[in-house]
Formats: sequence, C-alpha cells, structure tokens
Amino acid sequence: MISGSDLYHVLTAVVPLYVAMILAYGSVKWWKIFSPDQCSGINRFVALFAVPLLSFHFISTNNPYEMNYRFIAADTLQKIIVLFVLAIWSRTSSRGSLEWSITLFSLSTLPNTLVMGIPLLKGMYGDDSGTLMVQIVVLQCIIWYTLMLFLFEYRGARLLIAEQFPDTAGSIISFRVDSDIISLDGKEPLQTDAEVGEDGKLHVTVRKSTSSRSEIFSRRSHGPNSGVSLTPRPSNLTNAEIYSLQSSRNPTPRGSSFNHTDFYSMVNGKNMNSVSPRQSNFGNLGFDEENNAMGVFGNNVNRPNGATYPAPTTAGIFSPVAGPGVKKKANGAENGKDLHMFVWSSSASPVSEGGIHVFRGGADYGNDLAGLPHQKDYDEFGRDEFSFGNRSVPNGVEHEGPVLSKLGSSSTAELHPKSAAHDDAKPTAMPPASVMTRLILIMVWRKLIRNPNTYSSLIGLTWSLVSFRWHVEMPAIVAGSIAILSNAGLGMAMFSLGLFMALQPRIIACGNSVAAFTMSVRFLTGPAVMAAASIAVGLRGVLLHIAIVQAALPQGIVPFVFAKEYNVHPDILSTGVIFGMLIALPITLVYYILLGL
Repeated sequence: MISGSDLYHVLTAVVPLYVAMILAYGSVKWWKIFSPDQCSGINRFVALFAVPLLSFHFISTNNPYEMNYRFIAADTLQKIIVLFVLAIWSRTSSRGSLEWSITLFSLSTLPNTLVMGIPLLKGMYGDDSGTLMVQIVVLQCIIWYTLMLFLFEYRGARLLIAEQFPDTAGSIISFRVDSDIISLDGKEPLQTDAEVGEDGKLHVTVRKSTSSRSEIFSRRSHGPNSGVSLTPRPSNLTNAEIYSLQSSRNPTPRGSSFNHTDFYSMVNGKNMNSVSPRQSNFGNLGFDEENNAMGVFGNNVNRPNGATYPAPTTAGIFSPVAGPGVKKKANGAENGKDLHMFVWSSSASPVSEGGIHVFRGGADYGNDLAGLPHQKDYDEFGRDEFSFGNRSVPNGVEHEGPVLSKLGSSSTAELHPKSAAHDDAKPTAMPPASVMTRLILIMVWRKLIRNPNTYSSLIGLTWSLVSFRWHVEMPAIVAGSIAILSNAGLGMAMFSLGLFMALQPRIIACGNSVAAFTMSVRFLTGPAVMAAASIAVGLRGVLLHIAIVQAALPQGIVPFVFAKEYNVHPDILSTGVIFGMLIALPITLVYYILLGL
C-alpha cells in the first residue's frame, strides 16, 4: 500500500523539474525576459554541453557488469512487438504507411527516460530503479535512436528515388553521395546525376543542386557580410525558396539531371526564355511573376501552344522551403536563426551559421518557430477528424492542389491528389536491398558522427567497462569538470523544454481528436505492451512495476526532433512532448498507486 510519505518523496523528486519548466515558460510567455535569439543560445548550450555530459555521467557511473538482462529483455521485447505489429499493419492495411509506423513506434516505445524517468523512478522505487533507467537510456541512445534514423533516412531515400527515377529505379546498382550532403531529409535542394554503365545499369550521384550553391554564393557575395567570405561554402541555412501557385503545403520536387529534357534546357542555356509545357517527371515548371520565383504548376494546367515562360532566376530552384512566410524574420532574430532543443539535430554542422535545425524562428513566437502548420490549415482541413492516409503521391502536382488527409500533419506522405486518375498507379520499384542499405548506412553514419550524444553515450559506456573491470577511478580534475556541467544538465533540460513550450502557438498542435489518440498510445498502449512483454520474460513484483511506470513516462524529446527534421508528423510529436509533460505527473502517480495496491 502506498503511504502519504511515499507520495511526498515522489513529489519531492519531480516537482523541482516542473518548477524549472514553469519558470522558463513564464520568462518567455508572460514576462518577456528572453527573446527567441536568447532562447536559441540557451538551448544550444544545453544541446552541446549540459545533456551530453549528463548522459555521460549517468552511463559512466553505471556498472555494465551488473545489468538486469531480464529487464532489458522486457524493454527490447516491447519494441520488437510494436515494430512487428506496425510492419504487418503497414503492409496489409490500406491505411498503413511507413510514416505512421515510425510515428506510432515513437509514441508507444520511446519515453523521456533520461530527464523524467531517472528522478521520477528514483523517488518512487529507490536508487536501484535509477540504475535500471540508465540501462534503458544506453539502449535508447545506441540502438533505438539509431534505428529511428535508419527508418527516416530510408523514407527519405524512397521519396528521392520515387521522384527522380519513377520508371528506372530497379536498374540502379550504386549510389554516390557528395560529402557535403548530411541527410536525405528533404530540407536541402538535391539533384541526381545518373550514368548508364556498360551493363545497362544506372550509377547515381546525389549532390546539392547548382541553384542552392549559387544562392549561397549570391547571399555571401552581395550580402552585408560580403567582405567576410566570397566562397560559395555549402550551408544548410540558404533560405532558398520557391512559391507554389497553389499552396505552400505542396511538396516540392528535387531536380534530377537524368532523363529530364526540361531541366536540361534550363541548365544548358537552350531556349532559356521558354520552358516546354510538356509534362515531365517532376511536373511542369512555371514562374511566379508576382513573387519573382519558380513555381510548380499542376499537370492539368493547359498553356497555349507557343506560350513562353520567363527565364528562372537563381532564387532557389527545387527548394523544399515554400511559402511567402519563409522570408519573414524572427522576432528580433537575424536571418531566422533556429532554436535548438536539448538534443543535437545534425542537419546542420556544429559550425553552421544558424546552428541546429530544430525549431525555426518566426513571427509572434509563432507558427514558423516550430515548423507547425498555420491555424488556418487546421480550420480548413478539420482538426477533429483524422485518418491514416497511405495513398501514393504522383510525380506531378494536381491543378487543384493536393488534399491533406484530415490529420493536419505536415508529413509529405499525407499528401495525395484528388484526381482518381492516379489512384491505380503502381508503386515505384526500389533498387536492390543491398544498394538501398548501403545508401542509408552512409547517411545514418554522417548523422551520428555529428551528434554529441552519440559520443557521450559511447565514451561513457567505454569508460564504465574499463573502470568497473579494472577498478580505475576517474581523475578528480576530470570528474569535477564534468560534474559542474552535468549537475546543471537536468535543470537546464527542463528549462529548455519550458522555453520550447512557450514558443509554440498552442499546446495541442494537432487537434483535439488526434491529441486524444496520441495520449492514449503514449500512456495506455505503451504500458500495456510493456506489461505483456515483462510478464512474458518473467518480471514480477517491483521490477514489473518499474517497467510499466517507465513506459508511461511522457514522450521523448529525440523522436520529436527527428520528426521535425524529417517533416513526419511533427505536430503530433510536439503535442506528445508538451501536453504529455503536463499530464505525465498525475498519470504516473495513478499507475504508481494502482500497482502498489
């Protein structure tokens, strides 16, 4: 039976975390102490130093030779069960999709163990439970987050191949990716060059588009800092953009130099003032004279024969960023610098001008800050209804614009045209599994080596293996240097979360119905599957209680950052983080009380 003193110990451990979060929220929302730029600096410090060192501290002080393998087996079995069910569902159900499988896996199996789990479980079940949480953190950082990256990069590769090689993808036998490309998340304009080998197979090179490079050069050579550098250095903050004539939500195709005569005509200077209205693999290109930028016309747009289009400018061809709102600067922020959550988003290098791409600055602390859809998006498409759309996206764009499934998600996979002409289109054949695997592994590796949490986890695990095997103590100077920052990591992580909450236009970003579904998956489905997996491996008593309660923790931050970076249901994961954090304490207390009866 849970006593009043037990509940007091739990509140003593957890309430200080909420105090830090509320202070951060009030400092931005109510008292206007911090500007978005200052929030960006705080979050960058947390991402680069506080949380990696906090993770290193917990992992390095945990004895890996005394790990509870049954508890780890239960946690692993839970995730395998969820993956297996979602794989079957995505293959057999008309509503199944890779995007939804990734999102549901994140919601049901990846809680906020490091920040919330360790102090909460220590308050409930003592220090031994904290050791178990550290073991879960190690597995999350090394295995499960890497798996998430693999799935996201696989999705990005599929989209790129389907766009560029809808009919010849099966003939691709090799990929070469330029070293300046960090991810296939679709945020950077990419182009593909294909060469046909003697065997008739395709060898593909993926590189940044020439328009992106010229845009960088133009901004650096003609901007206010032109005296600093005239070198067209690749950057993730080009802010290159095109305006769709139909909707800023339209997916923008990425250019390919393979089998696209329209693209050849523009690049080679042939008939620069006229683009053939013939339908190409990436839809007809037009020019938005009002906005002075390239636009995407639907396939059903009829142009008079002989009509000419003005020559495109270098304002950013095939840029994934669209909409006039992109040009707006953040509140007091120069060049729309990003805000950084306390996990490293590796779509930008550590020395990138704007920093880590997680939350983009925007007006009114608003919609552009978090990359969330505008209010009218939800009003138009219905916030209270949703569906798991899985229709394929044709290569062109319909004249009336794509229709969002009523989820209100900004995932490109939820876009499907109204026209029934493409409903029966066959999915694009993918290259051989070995070719796809090599491509994805290259991209995942490039992401991991730019992630400080990867180094902190691996170095911490290595040190713990050495120190507990040969009883080697860390030098006092090193230990003190790490402790002074890691001790601040927990409070700063919650403070960073409070800043993030204050910068969002709304706590429930995805609509009430989807939020209810999200919370049920997070706080009901996850613990239920964990209970079944724990019983299956033989966990009983307190260990079973710990396993269930840790599965009922609020949504993890890292899955949200990935979702934002790859544009796969970021509004749903944002709601899972923010709203889940607000209701997590009463829910975990209910689990704690019920399991203690």
